[in-house]
Amino acid sequence: MPKLTQGYDTLQMTMLFDFFSDLLTEKQRDYFDLYYNEDLSLSEIAERAGISRQGVHDIITRAEKSLAEIEDKTGVVKKWLDMDAQLREAGNIARELLRMTGGEGEYAVLVRRMILAIEGMTDPGGKADEPRLR
Repeated sequence: MPKLTQGYDTLQMTMLFDFFSDLLTEKQRDYFDLYYNEDLSLSEIAERAGISRQGVHDIITRAEKSLAEIEDKTGVVKKWLDMDAQLREAGNIARELLRMTGGEGEYAVLVRRMILAIEGMTDPGGKADEPRLR
């Protein structure tokens, strides 16, 4: 198993891959995806690729290092996670405001619009006409 770059766990590595995979070589992208997302072993990837297990290990390790270096320099994923947490908190506050209004009146209409806008930013695939009241 490739050694995860210091400071990053498997979930964080896959998140870095989601953000920065286009900056890797094609082989790094393919092998990283097979290893982390398809859960293939180094031996299985090596057999498919026709190279040694060590060769696969080296390519994935270089990909991990590249992804970590990009994040360390840019902080893009950390900024995105921070923004997402803040938006979710704003959504929680807006839902509480909606409960406080009793769901009626002009303020409730504005709060519903705010909740829908926040949910659109935190869950782009989830379009709805009515806010989710979690």
